[in-house]
Amino acid sequence: MLWVKALHIVSMVSWFAVLFYLPRLFVYHANTEDEAGKERFKIMEKKLYRGIGTPSIIATIIFGGWLVSASPSYYFSSGWFHAKLTLVVLLIGYHHMCGAMVKRFARDENTRSHVFYRWFNEVPVIFLLGIVILVVVKPF
Repeated sequence: MLWVKALHIVSMVSWFAVLFYLPRLFVYHANTEDEAGKERFKIMEKKLYRGIGTPSIIATIIFGGWLVSASPSYYFSSGWFHAKLTLVVLLIGYHHMCGAMVKRFARDENTRSHVFYRWFNEVPVIFLLGIVILVVVKPF
């Protein structure tokens, strides 16, 4: 199970790298005026989301599920795990929001400013903090 745990952590770190960097690209994309720059950001966003983000989220869920399947009674009887799972489900929603934004930018339909994306970029930090504290400290 240590290999599965290691792979779960690596895939989760890869997923969070996408969730930290993709909204930062949105900040720059929203500020871009020239067509060449906009097209470059569209390619970068699509490749990051589909090429790294999607495989990472799938791997994180698979390896996490595998870990839980080794001792389901322990995990499902732990309050910290229910809280962590709630945060993970919300984070999956955030991931899909990013995907919708990638599509919106690709269609040149973005209506939000770079300031919105600067704030939006901070959301994964809250999730990461909560998830790590719940898993390591197990406060309840």
